[in-house]
Amino acid sequence: MKVDAFVPEDYHPAENEPFMNDRQVEYFRRKLLTWKQDMLDQSAETIEGLQGSARAVPDIADRASEETDRALELRTRDRQRKLVSKIDAALRRIENGEFGYCEVTGEPISLKRLDARPIATMTLEAQEKHERRERVHRED
Repeated sequence: MKVDAFVPEDYHPAENEPFMNDRQVEYFRRKLLTWKQDMLDQSAETIEGLQGSARAVPDIADRASEETDRALELRTRDRQRKLVSKIDAALRRIENGEFGYCEVTGEPISLKRLDARPIATMTLEAQEKHERRERVHRED
């Protein structure tokens, strides 16, 4: 894989190109890196906000409201942390040449799906089958 292949700002992967060519790989690599940086920036803002809001509130209703807001922020932060891990895994798949291929079937994941969810590891069909199986086992 060529690192930093020329990718114009307005480029979007097209179905008529060879799948996971250098431009597509670089497009998704940049998309993932930008997304990761956004998550890290939001996390830093959350931490600053939580540190700034650590104050004693005498009114019990206000304190409860503030604690609820803080719990929501921490849950959001935890979800972001998990998302950053998935982004890192997708970046490793790019480095290994495995990005864009279903981990179950080995088939290419559609470009539309990857553009919408670049951390996807399965084709839509494989994902749906996996979720149906999960739902059935959960009901048992």
